[in-house]
Amino acid sequence: MISSSESILIFEYFTASGVEDKSIVSEAEALLFTLLRELKDYALDVVVNKHFYIPEYDNVNLIQIDEDIISWLEKNASHFKKAVFVAGENNNNLYNITRILEENKVEIYSSSSRACQITSDKYQTYNVLKDKIPQPNTIELKIDSDWKEKVKDIYEKWESQKLILKPSMGVDCENIIIIEDISSDLADIFPLNSKILVQEFITGEDVSVSLICNDSGITPISLNKQYIELEKGKYIGGKIPFKSKYEKEAFAIAKNACELIEGLKGFVGVDLIITGEKYDNPVYLLEINSRFTTPYVGLEKIANFNITQSIIENNEIEAILDGEVEFKKIDDDLVIKGGL
Repeated sequence: MISSSESILIFEYFTASGVEDKSIVSEAEALLFTLLRELKDYALDVVVNKHFYIPEYDNVNLIQIDEDIISWLEKNASHFKKAVFVAGENNNNLYNITRILEENKVEIYSSSSRACQITSDKYQTYNVLKDKIPQPNTIELKIDSDWKEKVKDIYEKWESQKLILKPSMGVDCENIIIIEDISSDLADIFPLNSKILVQEFITGEDVSVSLICNDSGITPISLNKQYIELEKGKYIGGKIPFKSKYEKEAFAIAKNACELIEGLKGFVGVDLIITGEKYDNPVYLLEINSRFTTPYVGLEKIANFNITQSIIENNEIEAILDGEVEFKKIDDDLVIKGGL
């Protein structure tokens, strides 16, 4: 189990923790196996749950565990020198994993724990970028006995017909709801005394920008179409590349936002909405994901460079995308079409 000084610890949260929900695991598998393909020339220590199958790789020292990855890292992180991993913001997993690795002096090729803490909390992100980056109006709201009066005041202040409500921490549009009135009881949806975000509803094209942040700078590498079923609160996939006359504006906003949050590193995804001429700005920022996001599995197929190797080696990047790729959740599977 003890790694060599030259090997890199690799894991993905769900496949290492033994989560069996196939709708989650299919995406998790795609991200993990993409990492393994890109790092085929490196010695790797790969951690998976004992119930998860992984084929043999010549460069992989397989470590099978029977507990969640965070508990395992608390006991074993000190054995490793370097790490590349995939984890989401759920339950502060991304922040907690990063903090454990930092405390054990593991070199990580991803964002600092402080940057993860800021970007995992959507309201913190909003406040850091407020008045610097175009964003929809956003307010944090506590679900208590007075919530209806508070929402009514927001409706009147913003003169809005619709509002978006979502958890301060969440991924893949989970638990997002749209309200047009205050007839429903939010306490039936969100726990009493919990804090949520109330956001101005603006219409447009849902997109994201994938960026590489390393010592050579912050480089936008693709504009990605997002497939979102907002009424159901579901992110179901996307398409790369997405053509838009506002691509330069989207790249500029994503890059500027990343520059304003110290400690962002590695693969970063920035969610945006392209509104065109309907609002004061043609592009608005929604959130920042300081981690590998699903577009990574598509980009690996059409990018002219090795994404993860470029992060590790701090290479300068001039991204060229050859072809088009679509990735979409169909039933419990992540179906990928196009690319090489």
